[in-house]
Order: sequence, then structure tokens, then C-alpha cells
Amino acid sequence: MVKSSFLILFLLLFSGVVFGQKEKPPIADAIKNDSIKVIDPLYREDQFYAALTYILLGDKPDGVNQSGFSSGYHFGFIRDFPINQRRNVAIGVGLGLSSNSYNNTLLISKPAGQLNYQVINESETSYDKNKFTNYAVELPIEFRWRTSTASNYDFWRIYTGLKLGYIVYNTTKFKSSAGDIRLSGVEDINKFQYGLTMSAGYSNISFHIYYGLNKMFKPEAKVEDSQGAVGMNAIKIGLMFYIL
Repeated sequence: MVKSSFLILFLLLFSGVVFGQKEKPPIADAIKNDSIKVIDPLYREDQFYAALTYILLGDKPDGVNQSGFSSGYHFGFIRDFPINQRRNVAIGVGLGLSSNSYNNTLLISKPAGQLNYQVINESETSYDKNKFTNYAVELPIEFRWRTSTASNYDFWRIYTGLKLGYIVYNTTKFKSSAGDIRLSGVEDINKFQYGLTMSAGYSNISFHIYYGLNKMFKPEAKVEDSQGAVGMNAIKIGLMFYIL
């Protein structure tokens, strides 16, 4: 009787192990066979970004030309807020830093403590470098469309929006054999800058453009002799790199 009961119990336990193994395969085998895939239904495209741009000066005063390579460097982070169920349409809000250098023929000096703006006559004046540079905190706000999914990291994207910038520091540099002129904290430069942006591309690399909507210099900044406004706005064209 005892032997019969033990045999019945053994058979029940053995059958339970066998059927349990059939119903629940080992985790290691499931992972090995790629049968377990974790998909985040609430994924976002939060991204770090870095951009290199070539800068054009728009609405320049008469006689002012660009000289050399004017460049911008941009770094930051954008938080993604999807607004549809598929999560391929979103609003992006970010925070970043940028450095922008403008090589041109407008000499900024400060004789007798007063700012002066003079167009360099390149046929009469020999110089090595003339530029002004600003360093800004940026706030990009984007409307974002892409073909991404929760498991696809290579996709097409078109991001458009507005970028707000606040210049925290600026410098000017004129260098020639006759002498150098260096200034910092030029009061006539508009600290608040804003413009339209668009980034379009595939995977991590996108074509990027920024069009400044306001003038870089305040209305009181006038060019010597002509008394025309210095004005100018920035147009930046380059490449944007997104890092997930």
C-alpha cells in the first residue's frame, strides 16, 4: 500500500515537471531564441544634439562683405512629447549652448569710449582677421514628424520650429600689422535672438537651417558716414547630429 501510494505520488510529480517544462520554456532558451522582446509602448525620441553650421549674414549694410568662414557650433538636449497614438508626431522642447563667429568687413571699435562702426576698405586696409563672436543659451521648440517606431532607430525625420537664444557674452577681434582691436560685451548687440528652424534627414544626420527673424544689432547702432543701421540677421546652414 505504501509502495503504491509512493509510486502514484512520484508519477504525479514527474508528470507535473514534464508538462511544466512544455508550458514554460527556460528563460535562457527564450532569450537565446529571441522569443522575448521588450517593446516600450510609451517610447520618446529624447535626444542630445550637436550641429555645425555655416553662417550667412543677411540684410548687410552697404559695403559690408563676409570674409573667411563664419561658423556656428551648437550642443544641447531636446525632450520629446508625443501627441498622437503612434507617437511619430511630437513637440520637442530643449536647452542648449552655441558659439557663433561672424567674419566680415565691419570694423567695430570704441574710440573715446563710444562704439563706432566702420566699413573696412579692403583696397586700402591690410588686415589678417576681423570678426565678432557671441556665446548663447538656446531654447529650441520643435514640431516633430518621423517614421520611427519603438523598435526602429533608423528613420526619416522632419523637425520644424522656433529657436530662442540669449547671448550671455560677445567679443570682437580686429587683427592687423598696424595693431589689434579687441572688445567684449558690446552693448549694441541684441542679447535676445530668435529665428525659424528646420531639420530634415535620415537616421542620426539631418540637414539643418536657421533663419534669424530679428536683427543682431540694436537700431541705435549706425555705420559711420552713411549713418545706415548696422542691423543684419543670421542665416545658418549645416548638419545636425542626433544622439539617442
